[in-house]
Amino acid sequence: MSADKTKGLNTAFDFKTLVENRHEYARAWKARTGGKVLGYFETYFPEEIAYAAGMLPVRILARHEVDDISDKWIYSSCYPVRDMVNQLLKGRYDYVDGLVNVEGCQWMYNAFEVMMNNREGLFYHYLFLPDYTDAATSKDVTKNEFGVLIDRFKRWTGKTVADADLDEAIEVYNRNRLLLRRINELRRADRPVITGSEMMNLVLADQVMDKAEMNVVLEAFIKELAGRKPGPDKIRLMIVGSETWDARLEELAEAQGANVVVDELDNGTSYYWNNVLPQEDRLMALALRYLGRPHSALKDNNYRRRPQHIFELAEDFNVDGVLLEKQIYCHTHGSDMYAVWKILRERYIPYHYFERGSLLPEDETTARLEAFLSMLKPGLNHLAGWHKKFGEEAANK
Repeated sequence: MSADKTKGLNTAFDFKTLVENRHEYARAWKARTGGKVLGYFETYFPEEIAYAAGMLPVRILARHEVDDISDKWIYSSCYPVRDMVNQLLKGRYDYVDGLVNVEGCQWMYNAFEVMMNNREGLFYHYLFLPDYTDAATSKDVTKNEFGVLIDRFKRWTGKTVADADLDEAIEVYNRNRLLLRRINELRRADRPVITGSEMMNLVLADQVMDKAEMNVVLEAFIKELAGRKPGPDKIRLMIVGSETWDARLEELAEAQGANVVVDELDNGTSYYWNNVLPQEDRLMALALRYLGRPHSALKDNNYRRRPQHIFELAEDFNVDGVLLEKQIYCHTHGSDMYAVWKILRERYIPYHYFERGSLLPEDETTARLEAFLSMLKPGLNHLAGWHKKFGEEAANK
Protein backbone atom coordinates (compact mmCIF):
# COMPACT_ATOMS: atom_id res chain seq x y z
CA MET A 1 0.00 0.00 0.00
CA SER A 2 1.45 3.38 -0.89
CA ALA A 3 2.09 6.03 1.75
CA ASP A 4 -0.24 8.55 0.09
CA LYS A 5 -3.21 6.49 1.29
CA THR A 6 -2.69 8.04 4.73
CA LYS A 7 -3.10 11.61 3.47
CA GLY A 8 -6.10 13.53 4.71
CA LEU A 9 -6.91 10.96 7.39
CA ASN A 10 -8.88 12.25 10.35
CA THR A 11 -6.85 11.08 13.34
CA ALA A 12 -9.42 11.96 15.98
CA PHE A 13 -9.28 9.44 18.80
CA ASP A 14 -12.99 8.63 18.95
CA PHE A 15 -12.52 4.95 18.21
CA LYS A 16 -16.10 4.07 19.08
CA THR A 17 -17.30 6.37 16.29
CA LEU A 18 -14.76 4.82 13.91
CA VAL A 19 -16.29 1.41 14.61
CA GLU A 20 -19.84 2.69 14.22
CA ASN A 21 -18.92 4.35 10.90
CA ARG A 22 -16.96 1.38 9.57
CA HIS A 23 -19.25 0.91 6.54
CA GLU A 24 -18.82 4.52 5.48
CA TYR A 25 -15.06 4.23 5.99
CA ALA A 26 -14.82 1.12 3.78
CA ARG A 27 -16.93 2.65 1.03
CA ALA A 28 -14.78 5.79 1.09
CA TRP A 29 -11.59 3.70 0.99
CA LYS A 30 -12.91 1.76 -1.98
CA ALA A 31 -13.89 4.92 -3.87
CA ARG A 32 -10.55 6.56 -3.10
CA THR A 33 -8.27 3.66 -3.99
CA GLY A 34 -10.25 1.55 -6.45
CA GLY A 35 -9.22 -1.50 -4.44
CA LYS A 36 -11.32 -4.48 -3.40
CA VAL A 37 -12.74 -4.92 0.11
CA LEU A 38 -12.52 -8.43 1.53
CA GLY A 39 -14.62 -9.45 4.53
CA TYR A 40 -13.38 -12.09 6.96
CA PHE A 41 -14.96 -13.77 9.98
CA GLU A 42 -12.11 -15.25 12.04
CA THR A 43 -9.10 -13.39 13.44
CA TYR A 44 -6.97 -16.30 12.19
CA PHE A 45 -7.31 -14.88 8.69
CA PRO A 46 -3.84 -13.86 7.38
CA GLU A 47 -4.68 -10.25 6.58
CA GLU A 48 -1.16 -9.62 5.33
CA ILE A 49 -1.87 -11.68 2.20
CA ALA A 50 -4.99 -9.70 1.29
CA TYR A 51 -3.16 -6.46 2.04
CA ALA A 52 -0.25 -7.50 -0.19
CA ALA A 53 -2.79 -8.12 -2.97
CA GLY A 54 -4.01 -4.51 -2.70
CA MET A 55 -7.19 -5.25 -0.75
CA LEU A 56 -8.72 -3.85 2.42
CA PRO A 57 -9.43 -6.73 4.83
CA VAL A 58 -12.35 -5.89 7.14
CA ARG A 59 -13.67 -8.06 9.92
CA ILE A 60 -17.39 -8.80 9.83
CA LEU A 61 -18.68 -7.47 13.16
CA ALA A 62 -21.98 -8.44 14.73
CA ARG A 63 -24.44 -5.61 15.29
CA HIS A 64 -27.96 -6.30 16.47
CA GLU A 65 -30.99 -4.98 14.65
CA VAL A 66 -34.50 -6.29 14.09
CA ASP A 67 -33.96 -9.79 12.69
CA ASP A 68 -36.59 -11.21 10.39
CA ILE A 69 -34.19 -13.20 8.19
CA SER A 70 -31.72 -15.41 10.05
CA ASP A 71 -34.19 -18.00 11.40
CA LYS A 72 -34.81 -19.18 7.86
CA TRP A 73 -31.13 -19.83 7.20
CA ILE A 74 -29.24 -20.39 10.44
CA TYR A 75 -31.53 -21.64 13.18
CA SER A 76 -30.01 -22.28 16.67
CA SER A 77 -26.66 -20.62 16.02
CA CYS A 78 -25.19 -18.09 18.44
CA TYR A 79 -26.71 -14.64 18.38
CA PRO A 80 -23.69 -12.75 16.99
CA VAL A 81 -23.55 -15.04 13.95
CA ARG A 82 -27.29 -14.68 13.41
CA ASP A 83 -26.78 -10.92 13.53
CA MET A 84 -23.99 -11.23 10.94
CA VAL A 85 -26.29 -13.15 8.61
CA ASN A 86 -29.02 -10.57 9.17
CA GLN A 87 -26.64 -7.71 8.31
CA LEU A 88 -25.08 -9.44 5.32
CA LEU A 89 -28.39 -10.41 3.74
CA LYS A 90 -29.84 -6.95 4.34
CA GLY A 91 -26.96 -5.38 2.43
CA ARG A 92 -25.15 -3.66 5.27
CA TYR A 93 -21.92 -5.00 3.77
CA ASP A 94 -22.85 -4.31 0.15
CA TYR A 95 -19.38 -2.86 -0.47
CA VAL A 96 -17.65 -6.18 0.22
CA ASP A 97 -16.27 -7.87 -2.91
CA GLY A 98 -15.53 -11.21 -1.28
CA LEU A 99 -15.70 -13.24 1.92
CA VAL A 100 -13.16 -15.58 3.48
CA ASN A 101 -13.74 -17.99 6.33
CA VAL A 102 -10.93 -19.67 8.24
CA GLU A 103 -11.40 -23.06 9.90
CA GLY A 104 -12.60 -22.34 13.42
CA CYS A 105 -16.02 -21.44 14.76
CA GLN A 106 -18.61 -23.65 13.07
CA TRP A 107 -21.35 -21.07 13.54
CA MET A 108 -19.31 -18.57 11.53
CA TYR A 109 -18.80 -21.20 8.86
CA ASN A 110 -22.58 -21.56 8.73
CA ALA A 111 -22.89 -17.81 8.10
CA PHE A 112 -20.28 -18.15 5.34
CA GLU A 113 -22.31 -20.95 3.72
CA VAL A 114 -25.52 -18.91 3.93
CA MET A 115 -23.82 -16.14 1.98
CA MET A 116 -22.51 -18.55 -0.66
CA ASN A 117 -26.07 -19.79 -1.15
CA ASN A 118 -27.59 -16.30 -1.35
CA ARG A 119 -25.14 -13.87 -2.90
CA GLU A 120 -23.75 -14.69 -6.31
CA GLY A 121 -20.92 -12.70 -7.80
CA LEU A 122 -18.80 -12.46 -4.65
CA PHE A 123 -15.41 -14.08 -4.20
CA TYR A 124 -15.60 -16.89 -1.63
CA HIS A 125 -12.79 -18.89 -0.08
CA TYR A 126 -12.59 -21.34 2.80
CA LEU A 127 -9.11 -21.42 4.32
CA PHE A 128 -8.13 -24.43 6.40
CA LEU A 129 -5.94 -23.74 9.45
CA PRO A 130 -5.35 -26.89 11.53
CA ASP A 131 -7.05 -27.24 14.90
CA TYR A 132 -4.04 -29.31 15.95
CA THR A 133 -1.72 -26.34 15.70
CA ASP A 134 1.36 -28.21 16.95
CA ALA A 135 0.95 -31.33 14.82
CA ALA A 136 3.96 -32.43 12.77
CA THR A 137 2.39 -31.35 9.50
CA SER A 138 0.58 -28.20 10.67
CA LYS A 139 3.24 -25.74 9.53
CA ASP A 140 3.46 -27.18 6.02
CA VAL A 141 -0.31 -27.52 5.70
CA THR A 142 -0.84 -23.90 6.75
CA LYS A 143 1.88 -22.65 4.43
CA ASN A 144 0.33 -24.53 1.52
CA GLU A 145 -3.13 -23.17 2.37
CA PHE A 146 -1.71 -19.63 2.28
CA GLY A 147 -0.19 -20.39 -1.12
CA VAL A 148 -3.56 -21.57 -2.43
CA LEU A 149 -5.12 -18.33 -1.16
CA ILE A 150 -2.55 -16.26 -3.07
CA ASP A 151 -3.24 -18.26 -6.24
CA ARG A 152 -6.96 -17.70 -5.90
CA PHE A 153 -6.43 -13.98 -5.34
CA LYS A 154 -4.35 -13.87 -8.53
CA ARG A 155 -7.08 -15.57 -10.56
CA TRP A 156 -9.66 -13.20 -9.08
CA THR A 157 -7.81 -9.88 -9.35
CA GLY A 158 -5.12 -10.56 -11.95
CA LYS A 159 -2.50 -9.27 -9.50
CA THR A 160 0.61 -11.29 -8.74
CA VAL A 161 1.65 -11.02 -5.10
CA ALA A 162 5.43 -10.65 -5.15
CA ASP A 163 7.81 -11.16 -2.23
CA ALA A 164 8.22 -7.39 -2.00
CA ASP A 165 4.46 -7.01 -1.57
CA LEU A 166 4.45 -9.55 1.26
CA ASP A 167 7.47 -7.89 2.87
CA GLU A 168 5.69 -4.52 2.89
CA ALA A 169 2.49 -6.02 4.27
CA ILE A 170 4.35 -7.89 7.01
CA GLU A 171 6.19 -4.70 7.97
CA VAL A 172 2.95 -2.68 8.15
CA TYR A 173 1.16 -5.33 10.20
CA ASN A 174 4.10 -5.93 12.53
CA ARG A 175 4.24 -2.19 13.15
CA ASN A 176 0.53 -2.18 13.86
CA ARG A 177 0.79 -4.98 16.42
CA LEU A 178 3.76 -3.31 18.06
CA LEU A 179 1.83 -0.07 18.48
CA LEU A 180 -1.18 -1.90 19.92
CA ARG A 181 1.07 -3.70 22.40
CA ARG A 182 2.70 -0.43 23.42
CA ILE A 183 -0.72 1.01 24.21
CA ASN A 184 -1.80 -2.17 25.98
CA GLU A 185 1.31 -2.08 28.18
CA LEU A 186 0.15 1.24 29.61
CA ARG A 187 -2.70 -0.64 31.27
CA ARG A 188 -0.24 -2.30 33.66
CA ALA A 189 0.08 0.99 35.57
CA ASP A 190 -1.63 1.32 38.94
CA ARG A 191 -3.73 4.12 37.48
CA PRO A 192 -3.87 3.59 33.70
CA VAL A 193 -4.26 6.54 31.36
CA ILE A 194 -6.53 4.49 29.09
CA THR A 195 -9.80 2.78 29.95
CA GLY A 196 -10.88 -0.72 29.00
CA SER A 197 -13.70 0.53 26.79
CA GLU A 198 -11.33 2.85 24.96
CA MET A 199 -8.88 0.01 24.34
CA MET A 200 -11.55 -2.38 23.09
CA ASN A 201 -13.01 0.20 20.70
CA LEU A 202 -9.48 0.92 19.48
CA VAL A 203 -8.84 -2.76 18.69
CA LEU A 204 -12.21 -3.17 16.97
CA ALA A 205 -11.49 -0.08 14.85
CA ASP A 206 -8.10 -1.58 13.99
CA GLN A 207 -9.85 -4.62 12.52
CA VAL A 208 -11.85 -2.59 9.99
CA MET A 209 -9.32 0.05 8.94
CA ASP A 210 -6.40 0.14 6.53
CA LYS A 211 -3.43 -0.76 8.73
CA ALA A 212 -1.15 1.91 7.24
CA GLU A 213 -3.77 4.53 8.04
CA MET A 214 -4.40 3.06 11.48
CA ASN A 215 -0.68 3.17 12.27
CA VAL A 216 -0.75 6.93 11.73
CA VAL A 217 -3.66 7.17 14.18
CA LEU A 218 -1.98 4.92 16.75
CA GLU A 219 1.30 6.81 16.66
CA ALA A 220 -0.53 10.09 17.26
CA PHE A 221 -2.65 8.47 19.96
CA ILE A 222 0.44 7.26 21.83
CA LYS A 223 1.70 10.85 21.93
CA GLU A 224 -1.67 11.99 23.23
CA LEU A 225 -1.62 9.30 25.95
CA ALA A 226 1.81 10.47 27.08
CA GLY A 227 0.28 13.79 28.04
CA ARG A 228 -2.64 12.36 30.00
CA LYS A 229 -2.81 12.36 33.76
CA PRO A 230 -3.15 8.99 35.49
CA GLY A 231 -6.72 7.80 35.79
CA PRO A 232 -8.56 7.28 39.08
CA ASP A 233 -7.83 4.30 41.30
CA LYS A 234 -10.35 1.62 40.32
CA ILE A 235 -11.00 -2.07 40.76
CA ARG A 236 -8.91 -3.87 38.13
CA LEU A 237 -10.77 -6.42 36.01
CA MET A 238 -9.91 -8.86 33.26
CA ILE A 239 -12.33 -10.17 30.60
CA VAL A 240 -12.00 -13.78 29.38
CA GLY A 241 -14.21 -15.75 27.03
CA SER A 242 -15.99 -15.52 23.71
CA GLU A 243 -15.24 -12.86 21.13
CA THR A 244 -16.86 -9.51 21.75
CA TRP A 245 -18.29 -7.07 19.21
CA ASP A 246 -18.47 -3.85 21.20
CA ALA A 247 -17.23 -2.34 24.46
CA ARG A 248 -20.53 -2.32 26.31
CA LEU A 249 -19.38 -4.68 29.07
CA GLU A 250 -16.33 -2.52 29.69
CA GLU A 251 -18.54 0.58 29.82
CA LEU A 252 -20.89 -1.00 32.37
CA ALA A 253 -17.91 -2.02 34.53
CA GLU A 254 -16.55 1.52 34.36
CA ALA A 255 -19.91 2.91 35.45
CA GLN A 256 -19.61 0.72 38.57
CA GLY A 257 -16.16 2.04 39.49
CA ALA A 258 -14.00 -0.61 37.81
CA ASN A 259 -11.66 -0.68 34.85
CA VAL A 260 -10.88 -3.59 32.52
CA VAL A 261 -7.09 -3.54 32.37
CA VAL A 262 -6.55 -6.63 30.20
CA ASP A 263 -8.45 -9.25 28.26
CA GLU A 264 -7.91 -12.72 26.87
CA LEU A 265 -10.12 -12.61 23.79
CA ASP A 266 -9.58 -13.78 20.21
CA ASN A 267 -10.28 -10.27 18.97
CA GLY A 268 -8.52 -8.61 21.90
CA THR A 269 -4.95 -9.18 23.05
CA SER A 270 -4.69 -12.44 21.10
CA TYR A 271 -5.23 -10.50 17.88
CA TYR A 272 -2.02 -8.50 18.26
CA TRP A 273 0.00 -10.63 20.67
CA ASN A 274 2.83 -11.79 18.40
CA ASN A 275 4.55 -10.56 15.26
CA VAL A 276 5.62 -12.30 12.07
CA LEU A 277 9.31 -13.15 12.33
CA PRO A 278 10.67 -12.40 8.83
CA GLN A 279 12.46 -15.15 6.96
CA GLU A 280 13.21 -15.95 3.34
CA ASP A 281 10.15 -18.20 3.12
CA ARG A 282 7.46 -15.54 3.66
CA LEU A 283 4.53 -17.93 3.72
CA MET A 284 6.20 -20.12 6.34
CA ALA A 285 6.87 -17.00 8.42
CA LEU A 286 3.17 -16.14 8.25
CA ALA A 287 2.17 -19.72 9.04
CA LEU A 288 4.35 -19.76 12.15
CA ARG A 289 2.87 -16.47 13.32
CA TYR A 290 -0.76 -17.62 13.10
CA LEU A 291 -0.01 -21.06 14.51
CA GLY A 292 2.01 -19.49 17.34
CA ARG A 293 -0.47 -16.87 18.57
CA PRO A 294 -2.47 -17.38 21.79
CA HIS A 295 -5.20 -19.70 20.64
CA SER A 296 -8.96 -19.74 20.85
CA ALA A 297 -10.75 -22.30 22.99
CA LEU A 298 -11.29 -24.44 19.88
CA LYS A 299 -7.66 -24.55 18.75
CA ASP A 300 -6.44 -24.94 22.34
CA ASN A 301 -8.79 -27.86 22.96
CA ASN A 302 -6.04 -30.42 22.50
CA TYR A 303 -3.46 -28.60 24.61
CA ARG A 304 -5.17 -26.61 27.40
CA ARG A 305 -2.53 -23.85 27.40
CA ARG A 306 -5.08 -21.04 27.67
CA PRO A 307 -5.62 -21.39 31.43
CA GLN A 308 -1.95 -20.79 32.20
CA HIS A 309 -1.84 -17.87 29.76
CA ILE A 310 -4.92 -16.39 31.43
CA PHE A 311 -3.30 -16.71 34.86
CA GLU A 312 -0.09 -15.06 33.65
CA LEU A 313 -2.06 -12.13 32.21
CA ALA A 314 -4.00 -11.77 35.46
CA GLU A 315 -0.75 -11.73 37.42
CA ASP A 316 1.11 -9.41 35.04
CA PHE A 317 -1.70 -6.85 35.01
CA ASN A 318 -2.39 -7.17 38.74
CA VAL A 319 -6.11 -7.85 38.37
CA ASP A 320 -8.54 -7.95 41.29
CA GLY A 321 -11.13 -10.12 39.54
CA VAL A 322 -12.03 -11.80 36.26
CA LEU A 323 -15.23 -11.58 34.20
CA LEU A 324 -15.84 -14.82 32.30
CA GLU A 325 -18.28 -14.06 29.50
CA LYS A 326 -19.54 -16.76 27.15
CA GLN A 327 -21.76 -16.28 24.15
CA ILE A 328 -24.92 -18.39 24.36
CA TYR A 329 -24.46 -21.50 22.17
CA CYS A 330 -20.66 -21.06 22.13
CA HIS A 331 -19.83 -24.73 22.64
CA THR A 332 -16.06 -24.39 22.44
CA HIS A 333 -15.88 -21.90 25.29
CA GLY A 334 -18.53 -23.85 27.14
CA SER A 335 -16.35 -26.98 27.07
CA ASP A 336 -13.25 -24.96 27.97
CA MET A 337 -14.57 -22.99 30.94
CA TYR A 338 -14.06 -25.79 33.47
CA ALA A 339 -10.29 -25.57 32.93
CA VAL A 340 -10.35 -21.78 33.33
CA TRP A 341 -12.46 -22.02 36.50
CA LYS A 342 -10.04 -24.60 37.88
CA ILE A 343 -6.90 -22.49 37.51
CA LEU A 344 -8.58 -19.34 38.82
CA ARG A 345 -9.74 -21.21 41.91
CA GLU A 346 -6.31 -22.73 42.42
CA ARG A 347 -4.74 -19.26 42.20
CA TYR A 348 -7.38 -17.66 44.46
CA ILE A 349 -8.50 -15.22 41.78
CA PRO A 350 -12.14 -14.11 42.16
CA TYR A 351 -14.25 -14.51 39.02
CA HIS A 352 -17.80 -14.08 37.84
CA TYR A 353 -19.27 -16.18 35.02
CA PHE A 354 -22.22 -15.25 32.84
CA GLU A 355 -23.65 -15.90 29.40
CA ARG A 356 -24.63 -13.25 26.89
CA GLY A 357 -25.84 -12.66 23.37
CA SER A 358 -24.96 -9.85 20.98
CA LEU A 359 -26.69 -7.48 23.37
CA LEU A 360 -26.07 -7.41 27.10
CA PRO A 361 -29.15 -7.47 29.35
CA GLU A 362 -28.03 -4.20 30.91
CA ASP A 363 -30.10 -4.14 34.10
CA GLU A 364 -29.24 -7.74 34.92
CA THR A 365 -25.57 -7.30 34.01
CA THR A 366 -25.33 -4.10 36.06
CA ALA A 367 -26.84 -5.84 39.10
CA ARG A 368 -24.48 -8.80 38.75
CA LEU A 369 -21.46 -6.54 38.28
CA GLU A 370 -22.46 -4.52 41.33
CA ALA A 371 -22.72 -7.69 43.43
CA PHE A 372 -19.37 -9.02 42.18
CA LEU A 373 -17.54 -5.73 42.57
CA SER A 374 -18.90 -5.28 46.09
CA MET A 375 -16.72 -8.25 47.05
CA LEU A 376 -13.62 -6.60 45.62
CA LYS A 377 -11.57 -3.60 46.63
CA PRO A 378 -8.59 -2.26 44.65
CA GLY A 379 -5.57 -4.30 45.64
CA LEU A 380 -7.39 -6.19 48.39
CA ASN A 381 -6.80 -9.63 46.91
CA HIS A 382 -3.13 -8.90 46.40
CA LEU A 383 -2.74 -7.58 49.93
CA ALA A 384 -4.33 -10.83 51.10
CA GLY A 385 -1.30 -12.57 49.61
CA TRP A 386 -2.73 -14.96 47.04
CA HIS A 387 0.38 -14.55 44.88
CA LYS A 388 2.58 -15.49 47.82
CA LYS A 389 0.32 -18.37 48.83
CA PHE A 390 0.37 -19.82 45.34
CA GLY A 391 4.17 -19.58 45.29
CA GLU A 392 4.41 -21.48 48.57
CA GLU A 393 2.08 -24.21 47.32
CA ALA A 394 4.06 -24.60 44.12
CA ALA A 395 7.32 -24.82 46.08
CA ASN A 396 5.93 -27.57 48.34
CA LYS A 397 4.84 -29.80 45.44
